[in-house]
Amino acid sequence: MDLRFTPEEEAFRDEVRAFLADKLPAHLSRKVKHGLAMTKADMEEWHGILHAKGWLASHWPERHGGPGWTVVQRSIFEDESARANAPRIVPFGVNMLGPVLIKYGSDEQCQRILPRILDGTDWWCQGYSEPGAGSDLASLKTSAVRDGDHYVVNGQKTWTTLGQYADWIFCLVRTDPTAKAQEGISFLLIDMKSPGIEVRPIVLLDGDPEVNEVFFTDVRVPVANLVGEENKGWTYAKYLLTYERTNIAGVGSSIAAFDRLKSIAGLLTRGGRPLADDPLFAARLARIEIDLANMATTNMRVIAAAANGGAPGAESSMLKIKGTEIRQAITALTRRAYGPYAQPFIPEALEDGYNGEPVGPEDAGSAAPTYFNYRKLSIFGGSNEVQKNIISKMIVGL
Repeated sequence: MDLRFTPEEEAFRDEVRAFLADKLPAHLSRKVKHGLAMTKADMEEWHGILHAKGWLASHWPERHGGPGWTVVQRSIFEDESARANAPRIVPFGVNMLGPVLIKYGSDEQCQRILPRILDGTDWWCQGYSEPGAGSDLASLKTSAVRDGDHYVVNGQKTWTTLGQYADWIFCLVRTDPTAKAQEGISFLLIDMKSPGIEVRPIVLLDGDPEVNEVFFTDVRVPVANLVGEENKGWTYAKYLLTYERTNIAGVGSSIAAFDRLKSIAGLLTRGGRPLADDPLFAARLARIEIDLANMATTNMRVIAAAANGGAPGAESSMLKIKGTEIRQAITALTRRAYGPYAQPFIPEALEDGYNGEPVGPEDAGSAAPTYFNYRKLSIFGGSNEVQKNIISKMIVGL
């Protein structure tokens, strides 16, 4: 299998680099580089720039407003964006719901919803996890009972990322309580302005209300907002999670973060010499670099297979496991590198324009909150323990 880029793909890489150099606002890349808080306006600004270029929905077909890129082009774009410290694309509408609607939604749903995702009119959030149904998602209890032309939804979702900003939520709901767990679930689109919806923030260790609880009390949802067939939602959810897990691996983001870590290790000193020259620290750097190189090669194999018509199976779970472990290792070692500068932080220091007393290098302020925030990576999108079970079943049949 040839894992090298073709001349055409290298030319595309040059085009992406030129675009990022010209169009990526410096104030946004600075925030990303130094781990500063991103506002909704920041995310909307980058969303709009990519949409104007036609590069927002990188894996959508051209007929729905995507650029029609190959899987290799998508990978190049994601890697170069990470290296340039571009903000991440908020994934829920573009990277999660969009592909599901294109594959399983009706023509009417695609025509009505997809353009509003592209132009930023509607922000989406994900309603999967519940207090008693996280990794064991099939045990979800939120119910949707048919009442004429509507479903009546009751229940609770949790860990709903950016739900405080969302106009709509795509939800897994139980429409047949008598069926086997996976067979009684449907995929429903719900307007967050509907009567009976309450959003409560959950403040994380870094002080940010990034995630939320969402409560549904007798919420009426038109039957027209059902995606695909009733009780077939588990099929659509698995398709969506394949996209999410591969994205969580974050190969490009890990490479960019590791490059910054090596730079930090070359600048900071311990005992009068660069930290990178400390044998123990250098060994830890080397371990991450080896794992990262191996993951990047595996990712390229998956991309090459997909370019030839293959579909990721167990590989997406493998990338999710190793990718999240590497990202956690990088944040842990970054925190260790800053030492006392990465002690409990001043929340205001993560706000752009903070003029208080600096504590250590500029990046040090985000080291601790990023470390704590990334503890979640091995849990969400299906915990790594669950991914190992998936790999066992798909490869060795256990």
